[in-house]
Amino acid sequence: MNSVITAEGLTKSFGRDRGVDSLHFEVAKGEVFGFLGPNGAGKSTTIRLLLGLYHPTAGRTTVLGRDPMHDAPVILRQTGYLPGDLALHPRLTGRQHIDFAAHVRSIDDKTVPDALVERFNVILDRPTRTLSKGNRQKIGIVLAFMHRPELLILDEPTSGLDPLMQSEFQQLVRETVADGRTVFLSSHELDEVQRIVDRVAIIKEGQLVVIDTVEGLRKAAPRTIEFRFPTNVDPQLFAAIAGVRVLNADGGHIALSLHGPVAPVLRAAADLDPIDIIARPADLDELFLTYYRDEPSEGSRSLLEGHAG
Repeated sequence: MNSVITAEGLTKSFGRDRGVDSLHFEVAKGEVFGFLGPNGAGKSTTIRLLLGLYHPTAGRTTVLGRDPMHDAPVILRQTGYLPGDLALHPRLTGRQHIDFAAHVRSIDDKTVPDALVERFNVILDRPTRTLSKGNRQKIGIVLAFMHRPELLILDEPTSGLDPLMQSEFQQLVRETVADGRTVFLSSHELDEVQRIVDRVAIIKEGQLVVIDTVEGLRKAAPRTIEFRFPTNVDPQLFAAIAGVRVLNADGGHIALSLHGPVAPVLRAAADLDPIDIIARPADLDELFLTYYRDEPSEGSRSLLEGHAG
């Protein structure tokens, strides 16, 4: 793999507080790498380590072939960064922010930033304190992409955007990787990342629990099966089956989440004379929640071991 980002045992602790613990992953040139987890899982800490804003407690990382501890200015020149807590000067306009960034980055040709402004319908001439979160986010997108960086590090990039602008952003990401550049996209929204990423890493309490392609995750995701019976049914009859979790039980109606073969469930249901059955395909949202409800299963550990390097 032609790696743009590597992390080897990357660890950051804040005294007794948890940061991230022994992260191992690589991001290849020209891919969209989704970094998924809820607030507080360690996503932003990882990004700050990649950018050299934090020094690791243990382990190491390289970004664009360089060590962020020693070469952060060089890395930042080739990186576009959109922070999750985007802070714009409240009294300056969008135009002033963009012009200042162009000056700092020595951008004389305004073709790219002007095209981004038009594409996202950016409001340029009002102080940012008067703008909605979505309109401030659009300015942040322009600032991150305007110098055509080799690497984009984006933390909750579509926060506040309406569906049309979310779709436009996804298209921009696809164009970016088609050009051979790389995107590291951090989010707590599975729906945001699964449409555009090549691989996904899921982080829980500072530790990676799985790294896989979206298709690989989909194959590991639970299926949902619903039965309707003529009389009340004890849900424990199904809960006792390996790989089954009861989602809902209301009289004769039972909804199940299923990992593994379906035959044991069908045999148990057949003895109860079901009058209806509905089966739905793998649900990535349910899989995502599973990683946060429980300790990683043997299957998820093997996925992590098989794809982390």
